Amino acid sequence: VSYGELAVLEDLDLVVQRSEVVVLLGPSGSGKTTLLRVVAGLRRPDSGRIRWGGEDLTDIAVHRRGVGLVFQDNALFPHRDVEQNVAFGLRVAGVPTSSRIRQVAEMLSLVGLDGFAARSVDALSGGETQRVALARALAPGPRLLLLDEPFGSLDRVLRDRLVGEVGGLLRSLGQTALHVTHDRDEAFAIADRIAVLGKGRIERIGTPTELWAEPGTVHVARCLGHQNLIELDSGGRCALGRLHEGAGTVLVHGDRVVIGPSGDGRGPVGTVVESVFRGEITLVRVRVG
Repeated sequence: VSYGELAVLEDLDLVVQRSEVVVLLGPSGSGKTTLLRVVAGLRRPDSGRIRWGGEDLTDIAVHRRGVGLVFQDNALFPHRDVEQNVAFGLRVAGVPTSSRIRQVAEMLSLVGLDGFAARSVDALSGGETQRVALARALAPGPRLLLLDEPFGSLDRVLRDRLVGEVGGLLRSLGQTALHVTHDRDEAFAIADRIAVLGKGRIERIGTPTELWAEPGTVHVARCLGHQNLIELDSGGRCALGRLHEGAGTVLVHGDRVVIGPSGDGRGPVGTVVESVFRGEITLVRVRVG
């Protein structure tokens, strides 16, 4: 996929299993939202195919793909109440009124919004708005749910709560989903597998625990929040000693590092040059050698 002469996605192959939640993780410009738009049918790939099972969806219109979409800005209809917003996809699909009313009530209950049917969209909080958007996307029973940074505009406390709730909901429904985010904590909380994107390619894909233990590349390690990345010279050496047979980058997991007084003989001697308190953790920068 290219915009003019700029290649945004290339040599990309992604398989999502049924009932699996896959998170596309990466910084701005990595191609994750473009990939989501291609899957949704909002952007046609220059080459390659989009398939669901044995069905080729590449040339199928958005409304016929059977996907649900949730965006960061929600895209709710401001002049319609909650019930009318949630019922939109059902109405388009021609679901009879009686069934539509029942399904909307079930969806609102599912997302914790019982009693909100007649409420104006303008009267909703940020979290409630996202729940309505999720209910609207789920109501028609999509075979694939696509979420494009749906929690990005929420404050941290509300975002953490909603991420946990949505992750639990998707698993209880057995809903197949593709979720875009740049937040590693969000990815860890909601994903069955994480695909880390960099420069339009998937650099690594695996479960959260697999990627955390073995990120594989410097880019993936940084996307996951690893701090201790040490450059080695051609002889595999650094201030800590010889750690490898050749040049490269070594990841040292922070939970495997012990800082103690100098002279105890337990490791190399260094000087603390910076200490940054971040609530549950404290980042300590040490100059060794």
